[in-house]
Amino acid sequence: MTVKDNINVIQGLISLVIENNYVVVNLVENAKFNRGKEKIYIGVGGNMFAFACKYSMALGFGGFVAFVAKTALIPYYQKKLDAEVTIGQRMFISDTAAEKLINQYFKK
Repeated sequence: MTVKDNINVIQGLISLVIENNYVVVNLVENAKFNRGKEKIYIGVGGNMFAFACKYSMALGFGGFVAFVAKTALIPYYQKKLDAEVTIGQRMFISDTAAEKLINQYFKK
């Protein structure tokens, strides 16, 4: 992910794969300067998850996205992404939550 005004600086990266009618996020990583209290941009991670949801919609998967969360981040993803736990640390973003994220991060 880059910003429009500076496409040469990577703000964050996301790795996606297509599975059985949904998109799997293998990795989401913010640039070091977008972490913690001194971050340059707020919402980089949310934006990348919104992108995954938008991609899922474009593929006809209804926005469904799955991922495995680090244990400490499960409550954060539940609150910020409306993600739900399935088994263990595996989580998913439903069609309703996907629509909400897409509308939040992508202006029509």
